Amino acid sequence: MKKEVSEALGFVPQKDIVYNKLLPYEDKLDAESNEILAQIKGNLGRAVQLRELWPGVTFWTRKLSTYIRLYGRKFSKEDHVLFIKLLFELVTLTKLEITVMQGFARLLISLLKKKELLSRDDLELPWRPLYELQDRILYSKTEHLGLNWFPSSLRPHSSSKHLIIKIAQRCSVEGVLKTLVKSCRPYFPESATQEMLDEWRPLLCPFDATMQRAFSNFELFLPTTLPPHLHHKGFRLWFDDLMSLWVSVQNLPGWETNLVSLFARVAIDNIGYIDWDPYIPKIFTRILRSLNLPVGSSQTLVSRYQTNAYDITNVVTWVTAMLGGPSKKAQAQLTGLFNSITSFFHPSNHGRWMAKLMKLLQRLPACVVWRLHCERYRVPTWLPAVPESHRLSEQDITDFVESVKQPVLLAMFSKTGSLDAAQALQNLALLRPELVIPPVLERTYPALETLTEPHQLTATLSCMIAVARSLVGSGQRFPEGPTHMLPLLVRALPGVDPNDLSKCMITFQFIATFATLVPLVDCSSAPRERDDLTQVEKELCSASAEFEDFVLQFMDRCFALIENSTLEQTRAEMETEKTHVESLVELGLSSTFSTILTQCSMEIFLVALQKVFVFATTNIFETRVAGRMVADMCLAAAKCHPEESLKLFVPHCCNTVIQIISNEEVLNEEELDKELLWNLQLLSEVVRVDGDKLLPYGGRLARVLQLTLHLKCKQGYGLACGLVLNTLRSTSVIYPTEYCSVPAAFQQHLPIRDWGRPGDLCNLAMQWHVPGEGEKAFVFSTLDRLLQPELERLRCHVRAEQEMSRDDILQSLSIVHHCLLGAGSLLPPLRGETVPDLVHSMVQLYETNLYTGVDYDMSRQNYREEICTVMRQLLHHILDHSEDDIKSLFSIIKIINDLLHFRGSHKHEFDSRWKSFSLVKKSMENKLYGSKQHIRALLIDRVTLQHELRNLTVEGCEYQSVHQDLMKDLLLLSTSTYSQVRSKAQSVLFSALGFYSFCCRDLLSRVMEYLDPSRTDVTQHQFKGALYCLLGNHVGVFLANLQFWECVGHTWPAIVRSCLSPAMSLEKQSVGRLFDDLADKVHRQYEPIGFDFSIPQSCLEVAMKMLNSTKPEPSVGMATEEEELEGIRRQQEKNRDSVQRYEKLVEDLLDCISDRNLPWKFEHIAIGFLSLMLRDDHMVPTQAVRFFVQSLNHDSLLVRKVAISALVGILKQLKTPHKKVLVNPYDISELKASLGSCCNSEADPLVLGDRPDNQWLQYDSTRLPRSQQDWDKCCFIEKTHWGYSTWPRKLMLYAPPEEQPKYGKTREEMTEREQIIFDHFTEPVFISQLLQYLSLEERKGKDKFSSCRFYLFKGLFRNFGDALLPGLRSHMERLVSDTQESRQRCAAEITSGLIRGSKHWSYSKVETLWAWLCPLLRTALSNITIETYADWGTCVATACESRDPRKLHWLFEMLMESPVSGEGGSFIDACRLYVLQGGLAQQEWRVPELLHRLLQYLEPKLTQVYKNVRERIGSVLTYIFIMDAKLPHTHPTASPRVADFTARVLTRLRPLLEAQGEIHNHVLDGCTQEQDERTQAVKLLKTVLKWLMTSVGRSFSSALPEQLQLLPLLFKIAPVENDDNYDEMKRDAKTCVSLMAQGLLYPEQIPHVLSTLREISKSSSWHGRFTVLTYLQITVFYNLFIFLSDAEAIRDIRKLVLELLEDEQLEVREMAATTLSGFLQCNFLSMDEHMQMHFEALSKTRLPSRRRRELDSVVDTIPSAALVRRHAGVLGLSACVLSRPYDVPTWMPQILMELSAHLNDMQPIEMTVKKTLSDFRRTHHDNWQQHKQQFTDDQLVVLTDLLVSPCYYA
Repeated sequence: MKKEVSEALGFVPQKDIVYNKLLPYEDKLDAESNEILAQIKGNLGRAVQLRELWPGVTFWTRKLSTYIRLYGRKFSKEDHVLFIKLLFELVTLTKLEITVMQGFARLLISLLKKKELLSRDDLELPWRPLYELQDRILYSKTEHLGLNWFPSSLRPHSSSKHLIIKIAQRCSVEGVLKTLVKSCRPYFPESATQEMLDEWRPLLCPFDATMQRAFSNFELFLPTTLPPHLHHKGFRLWFDDLMSLWVSVQNLPGWETNLVSLFARVAIDNIGYIDWDPYIPKIFTRILRSLNLPVGSSQTLVSRYQTNAYDITNVVTWVTAMLGGPSKKAQAQLTGLFNSITSFFHPSNHGRWMAKLMKLLQRLPACVVWRLHCERYRVPTWLPAVPESHRLSEQDITDFVESVKQPVLLAMFSKTGSLDAAQALQNLALLRPELVIPPVLERTYPALETLTEPHQLTATLSCMIAVARSLVGSGQRFPEGPTHMLPLLVRALPGVDPNDLSKCMITFQFIATFATLVPLVDCSSAPRERDDLTQVEKELCSASAEFEDFVLQFMDRCFALIENSTLEQTRAEMETEKTHVESLVELGLSSTFSTILTQCSMEIFLVALQKVFVFATTNIFETRVAGRMVADMCLAAAKCHPEESLKLFVPHCCNTVIQIISNEEVLNEEELDKELLWNLQLLSEVVRVDGDKLLPYGGRLARVLQLTLHLKCKQGYGLACGLVLNTLRSTSVIYPTEYCSVPAAFQQHLPIRDWGRPGDLCNLAMQWHVPGEGEKAFVFSTLDRLLQPELERLRCHVRAEQEMSRDDILQSLSIVHHCLLGAGSLLPPLRGETVPDLVHSMVQLYETNLYTGVDYDMSRQNYREEICTVMRQLLHHILDHSEDDIKSLFSIIKIINDLLHFRGSHKHEFDSRWKSFSLVKKSMENKLYGSKQHIRALLIDRVTLQHELRNLTVEGCEYQSVHQDLMKDLLLLSTSTYSQVRSKAQSVLFSALGFYSFCCRDLLSRVMEYLDPSRTDVTQHQFKGALYCLLGNHVGVFLANLQFWECVGHTWPAIVRSCLSPAMSLEKQSVGRLFDDLADKVHRQYEPIGFDFSIPQSCLEVAMKMLNSTKPEPSVGMATEEEELEGIRRQQEKNRDSVQRYEKLVEDLLDCISDRNLPWKFEHIAIGFLSLMLRDDHMVPTQAVRFFVQSLNHDSLLVRKVAISALVGILKQLKTPHKKVLVNPYDISELKASLGSCCNSEADPLVLGDRPDNQWLQYDSTRLPRSQQDWDKCCFIEKTHWGYSTWPRKLMLYAPPEEQPKYGKTREEMTEREQIIFDHFTEPVFISQLLQYLSLEERKGKDKFSSCRFYLFKGLFRNFGDALLPGLRSHMERLVSDTQESRQRCAAEITSGLIRGSKHWSYSKVETLWAWLCPLLRTALSNITIETYADWGTCVATACESRDPRKLHWLFEMLMESPVSGEGGSFIDACRLYVLQGGLAQQEWRVPELLHRLLQYLEPKLTQVYKNVRERIGSVLTYIFIMDAKLPHTHPTASPRVADFTARVLTRLRPLLEAQGEIHNHVLDGCTQEQDERTQAVKLLKTVLKWLMTSVGRSFSSALPEQLQLLPLLFKIAPVENDDNYDEMKRDAKTCVSLMAQGLLYPEQIPHVLSTLREISKSSSWHGRFTVLTYLQITVFYNLFIFLSDAEAIRDIRKLVLELLEDEQLEVREMAATTLSGFLQCNFLSMDEHMQMHFEALSKTRLPSRRRRELDSVVDTIPSAALVRRHAGVLGLSACVLSRPYDVPTWMPQILMELSAHLNDMQPIEMTVKKTLSDFRRTHHDNWQQHKQQFTDDQLVVLTDLLVSPCYYA
């Protein structure tokens, strides 16, 4: 096959679209594709050579993506590689506009999509350009300063409703970039992994945001598909390190999800090369934790567990990759996982966790099927194969299906997830039909019988639909599958029920699915004629005799449905719209009936045809609902076998119509006879069949049309027009004529062997209808007869020779439109002169014409042009004479649309068919055996869609004068008087704009004329219409913001000036809103338009190779040297021109703003536009700088805000760059000295944390730079993360001060722009006015610290040094001493800007600054209020961010003075701590000395009385200890450590630990020494609780040994009952216990935990014993697999629970029973004989005989030991019963009998038994019919007695 192709093409194509081979004109396609490819290669290469990015390169890359859509990758391997290399060069151009970059990226992604086509030997791509591209866009350094607008950046004034759209757009840029990296990843060079690790390892500082960034990069870039012999250069370099890091992190930091994604990818790409066994329990434990299931009686959720939970897709991939292999360990754990969570899938359990579980269930089987497909059925590629030893064996598959089956069967009936369950079943049935299908059938048969549970029916049917293919064609594995099909179909028939339409829909779907798979042929005679049949085949043959009955019964059901759905009289008058469900049912009915008839044998078909004919012709239906359905059924019959059907229908209908109409009066009647309408409707539908079968009836149809087209009744001529349309379409369009599941007739062989067979692409035997000469002649003669006279009438009307009423015009237009739609595919497109001078290009930009099977006959009259001429004349006539005839205008707009675009199919119809094709494909596909194993009907559908796609692909059409005229007309209509006409015309106009190359430019100038203020002839309607045209719709072209300087330069000032137009009235709200929307949309969609369009040499080299390539040879050759020089000249000119246009636009906008007549709204719009003009690659013009500086003191708040953000950007533009040098870190003198002071001179480069070689970076009060000399010698490293991990090979540092540019220029040395800013900010009046504005309140109580103002002051002090400080000092001192909220905030913003701006000041200036600033800050902190403490916290945190702590030592020493002094009350203390914490937290690991000092200072103060100070101290402690992370390869921290602190705290808590009984909060009177100690300890404990609570969510690892020492204390306090009015201490203790129990444990920690719990369980306090159980429940579930892998731990826990089951306290016993039941339910403990006997023995304990007590005597409160044991036995048995709420295992009946014997025991036993029985009844009620079968008759009698409430009247 391949060889022939390559001879026709001249090369071996990579992978073309196979469906093209089946088109009726496939012989012409090779030549066509070669021609197009040659054009693309030549013009694209040439465009690059001539340096023409736009329009040349963009135009031809678009053509290339269209080519791929039409032909697939139909080019040679050499061309493929060249295309990829060229686009890679283009996409990584630095100055590329974002939209262009996205376009290139999408094309590159589609070129790289099929990675099996190119191996690593064919292609290698560098990774660094992609990393730089991603870094530049996603981590832009200038975006937040307003110098770079990406299509989603948040603009200064954007309304909230657009935030969502922006986020979506941001995601799209981010998504494209990520997909691009993923596509290129397999081709990164083998050295890439090491280079990436060197690049990003230094960023691994877990306390810093860079950690997240490094892991995002690792996840995205690290290549994992290297061949096995290169693994040592691939994942082996990082796997162990990252795995040990993952294992050591316990509290789900944000970057853990990136790690999991990376592990999942490396696992699936390298199955069999990584040994996961040691990690498996840990992996499954974390997966279970990340499902966030609710466990235990009291659980507090940690919010980050939900936000950072693992993505289910990654979980599924990872699990799938670990299955199989010699150890089978992963499958065992997976079975355990599903066993432990099965009960959550039960329909009665519903909650937030459900969506996740369903996703897991749906994705897992699909992923396993995919893996199996890759291992067994996929064609081998260059990607490494899975080693034999690790492939999935048959046993592995069976085990997997068994483990997932139970949850899936439960999920079938869930409230939300039955579709997920159906998809899971579909994939499981591919693997093991014999295991999956029988249980589904067991549930389906009863569901079909029941009438009362519709949900059960819809759920089971949708699951049956999913497994249909496996059932019908399951072959060897499940041979009896097909025998179920007929019984199911027959039983499903009652589902066609007019009273329940949703049930009706699913039934139709069910019947249609099975009918598609099975030919409905009666083979009952086969067993007599053949002797090669198996037993099952014989059964099927005899069963197939029922097919005819089935079809007839189905028809009866449909007829009943139709008779029930007639449109009642009332409805006909009230409304004509059908509901959504009704139209779906109509669709379902027609498609199901059509499928059944397609699959029938001729005998059955003829019976059905007769039946439908009789039904249709003996009744008369109204035409809207019932008529539509019946006509659809008749059409289905006609389509299957046109000859037989037309013979019946056409003569009957024609005769009836002609007979009725022969009466003259009918023609003029308004209301027509029902019978006439019905016959017309029927006729117009049945002619939609194969055209050549219709020709014999041409004469009769023509007669009917002549009679009916001019009926007066609108409905009548509407149906006649439908008849015209359908007749013409049937004879003129190319379409397939049959969709049967088996090609050709059924007679040759045994049809039952074709059940469920997929279509064969190589032998599809498609039957096409291609219009022949006779049909074409028929079409044109019909047009001559019907269309010509109408056009003539309209011409006469326009020339005023013949008067026509509006109704007549409408009727004529309707006929014209239907003729155009019917014959559109045979009419050649409109042609004319190309519109000149739209764009200038040195490359040819021509349209590509595709051959779609039609050879236009140019000798005949071109009706399309004629219609065009007449319509234009009529349109102008109507607009001039009767503009209110809007119905005719609507009709004309539709006709214009079809004149422009219609060639046989409409885009929206094509889109919906493509969508439904994809849905059907998804529901019926067989992913296991691989691609294209679809049923034949689907394949035919796909080929048809391919033909339509060719028909609709008309990209980059030439814009010709005839199109220009129609566009002008559309613009005229878009600005006409009536809003409905405007809006319809606009939508046609917008779709046409995207159709023709470059027509926007032509149209834009025409639209702008309407907004010109100098024109007085523009009406309000025209003005408004023009605005709407600019605004566009949400998908098409946005005229106001075309990404070209000449367009924007024209439109933006014009939009602003249009407010001066006489037609503009701001009183109309709608016009105001339009301008708002326009401005908003510009802000949303604007992105910087390029200045630099140069193309680098590397790109040119690839283009030259492309121009020199052969097969096919490029259609145009290389450019000559002169042309190339001209190209370079043009490109440079374009760059210059762009800058000039940019400056002109800024100037124009400033002119607009300075116009005094401008209303404020338009002034704001103009300023908004102006703010978009800031860029990071070009200075903004001087006058704009002056404008923005002056606007800082504008009256309007909005303008002031824009001015501040603009000035931030301008200051960044004016920043003097500081010189940086690359240094090897180990050459830094301080690092050498630091290393030298330690014994070993060489540090281990792979160890993280506080090491000798980074000690010099840490804050050391003995070595602070306190003089100019020290300051200059000190090597400052500003970024906090450098040095914590490995040092980078080369570090960028600032050069020494003497090499830096001069700092603190005089005014004379400044540029003009700097002088403007300097003059204003040294002007006292300006400054005081500005600060007055800045210290105003904006939104009461909602204001926050503004980062924008901070950047403003940072920029000022950075650019101008301390020159501006004198003017601000007095103001600052005033603001700081004022306690008013907004003034304090203003002071905080300036302070943080000042500290950050002084980064490069000289030592003397800095020292002077701090001498003034420290007292100022003290004042500020003493005046702090509840409203402003957060602002001061932000201020200090912002000031310390990314700063070397040694530079800020004044600030830290000032803050450390005495944070908790008690002066000013507890509130000030808490605030000071907050501010200090903000500063220290930013410094992370670099200030251990300060942290030690702070801890030392705080420890005595831990017994604070005030709650707010306690909470703050708790939070500060968390930050102090966060550095003490137990991460792998990390030195123990130099910062304070948890262990030492806990030891000190425990000594102080000893009074409480030793005390007996409960701990209460209240302080006792009579303070003796001992009680005082105890009181202090209680206070201390409260603070410690706060610390424990905050640290759980923040720290990386839980300090378990320390927590365990505190547990006994917490257990004493934590309350047992759920009561809200406990004091704070009890609530906190309860939260702490719950949070600790959820902690992740390591195997080595389990013995500690259990021994601690065992000790507490022996304590005297029953509260403690009770809490042990709740703790156990949570901790075991959250660490399930780690416990399960430790047999000793299981024994200990079992022993502990059984001991507590015999506790003397009733509550503890009951909780122990609950815990036991939970452990049994999640399969942690198993119900064995030993346990059962133990409980039975206990329950039979003899009780001492009851002493007779007097009625009034006190009941003995302490129960006897015997009673406790007996109760324990009963509780144990009841726990066993309750652990299986949804099924009845074999041991249960016996236990229930045992329990029933205790019903009359004394309390509390009686209570327990009653409760158990009532719970059993409640949970087993739903499926009692099934459960009953487990019991013997005697047991049932006893149970019924127990469960049925006694009747009081018995």
